[in-house]
Amino acid sequence: MHETERLLIRPYTSDDMTFLESLVGDPRVVRYIGNGRPRTKEGARLFFNWNLSHTKGDDRLGLQVLIEKDTGEKIGHAGLVPQEIDGVMELEVGYWIAPDHWGKGFATEAAAAFKDTAIHQLDKARVIALIFPDNMASRRVAEKIGMVVWKTMTRYGKDVLVYRYTR
Repeated sequence: MHETERLLIRPYTSDDMTFLESLVGDPRVVRYIGNGRPRTKEGARLFFNWNLSHTKGDDRLGLQVLIEKDTGEKIGHAGLVPQEIDGVMELEVGYWIAPDHWGKGFATEAAAAFKDTAIHQLDKARVIALIFPDNMASRRVAEKIGMVVWKTMTRYGKDVLVYRYTR
């Protein structure tokens, strides 16, 4: 388990399925993620397995559960996942926060921790974040942790900004 000032961060387990279903099934949360459509219980299970496939036994990889220290409540997930950009595998820092916890700085806190993990522990020269242009909250998080727009690409038929932090 990892921690920041206000968060405990740990890998997903099967005991987290109900929480994951609530997160990936909430249209407000997934509005700017992937195809923008909420997932069913089966979709949550597929997402869980997809995420597990990226950990490769390293608890610094994959999306991980964020738990607010003060309350013990699961409030979202964040982590490092591979993304192919122009034929090159990059490491993306991702962050999803449940709507009840938006605007409290948790995404920035988690994203900064995972960016630091990628740069200082995994010795990556850079990390990226894929963000839809109208997702201003997520763009602010990326900018707060030192990322800048590198390029624009198309995903799911929509333009996506590729933010990048370079060591």
